[in-house]
Amino acid sequence: MNTQANCDFGMIGLGVMGRNFLLNVADHQFEVIGYDLDKEKVEALDKEKAGDNVHATAELNTFVGALKSPRRIMLLVPAGKAVDAVIDSLLPHLDEGDIIIDGGNSHYDDTTRRMEKLEDAKIHFLGMGVSGGEKGARFGPSLMPGGKIDAYEPVRGILEAAAAKVNGEACVAFLGNGAAGNYVKMVHNGIEYGIMQLIAEIYDVLRRRGGLSEEQLHQAFKSWNEGALQSFLVEITADIFKQSDDQVEGAMLINNILDSAKQKGTGKWTSQSAMDLGVAIPTIDSAVTMRYLSALKDERTKAESLLSGPEVQKTDQQEELIAQAHDALHFAMLVSYAQGFAMLQKASEEMGFGLDLVEVAKIWRGGCIIRSRMLEDFMKAFAEDKQLANLMINPDIAKTLSQTASQTRKVLVQCLEQGIPTAALSASLHYYDSYRTSRLPSNLVQAQRDYFGAHTYERLDKTGAFHTIWGAS
Repeated sequence: MNTQANCDFGMIGLGVMGRNFLLNVADHQFEVIGYDLDKEKVEALDKEKAGDNVHATAELNTFVGALKSPRRIMLLVPAGKAVDAVIDSLLPHLDEGDIIIDGGNSHYDDTTRRMEKLEDAKIHFLGMGVSGGEKGARFGPSLMPGGKIDAYEPVRGILEAAAAKVNGEACVAFLGNGAAGNYVKMVHNGIEYGIMQLIAEIYDVLRRRGGLSEEQLHQAFKSWNEGALQSFLVEITADIFKQSDDQVEGAMLINNILDSAKQKGTGKWTSQSAMDLGVAIPTIDSAVTMRYLSALKDERTKAESLLSGPEVQKTDQQEELIAQAHDALHFAMLVSYAQGFAMLQKASEEMGFGLDLVEVAKIWRGGCIIRSRMLEDFMKAFAEDKQLANLMINPDIAKTLSQTASQTRKVLVQCLEQGIPTAALSASLHYYDSYRTSRLPSNLVQAQRDYFGAHTYERLDKTGAFHTIWGAS
């Protein structure tokens, strides 16, 4: 391989995501090189490449030496120690001003630490969220870079070329300072958890209460995807219901998949960070909790014969239930997005990210897992009010929530009566009802805390902190 120093972009980690992203960049007339210690992955890229502008090597010296200055190197390796190990191996070979981009799902605290370390070595570092899965990586993902603008400018052209496009606009933007990119991707994943769980709960209601067949479920979600619920997750859900099982003749695949969902931790990180910030995201929290509960398959199987509950009765009002379920999903999806964006607004203020939520909504419209028609409305809402604390108080979104809340209540009443678990859907409605209530019963919580711990309380009619000797009168 004779590349000299002609390559515009380098990728470390030639698994499916790394290989696909590198080929994506190469499609846009950039000369690229990939590096992996696994020679089989190097050979796989060599076989798959389509043109003379794609190179691969298992030798680090060859890889670094093939890159133009400043070197632009992206990592797509497992988050955690592997990222640190790759950075440590690279450092002796790099020069001042070279750029490293971490494109994995790294925790934002790790990104901050790495950024500080590399700043001392005068190496630029970007933490960049990448969403869209392997297909997105190959043909256009949503990209969420953060760090310093000086590090972004030399890679802007490459990233804009590789990103998904919506109305001719690239789904990538420099999001802000420090670990802004990884933080936004983390919250993206939290919203994703919420919406996936909400769809699963609506499916359960339609299947158990409505008695819908897989074909009917396919048709319902397909039609929903042509309207207000248009989104990637609703679209693929419709496809899932028409997939036959190639291992069991006459069966549909969805019915033979184990009901135990795994996770990689980004949903949990979202919940943890929200608690640290003091931000309520109960829909997302419930989705994380349900992943844990789903993993208790053996316990749940045993409990089914021991714990009593109502037997689900199928309704004879199938079409009415489908209409109610549509509105309930619309309502709860809006709430899940609202919680995520409220978290980003607070995190930006607390951590100094400098996020522009118009840009966040804009780059999520294409390529990413949570892309949906709703994001156009969110862009408009944040354009009208950059400091909007919560999407639910935007007049247009508030109107939609108010219109769909009653149908959501009807679905949940049935679920409570029938014993169908709807943790995320219930949490969405309770969040909405709590947010729209000007006086919550938390005055009693204040009184209790002061009673047993002298923690003091605040009053409605006076400012300051007060303490009472309870039970004295």
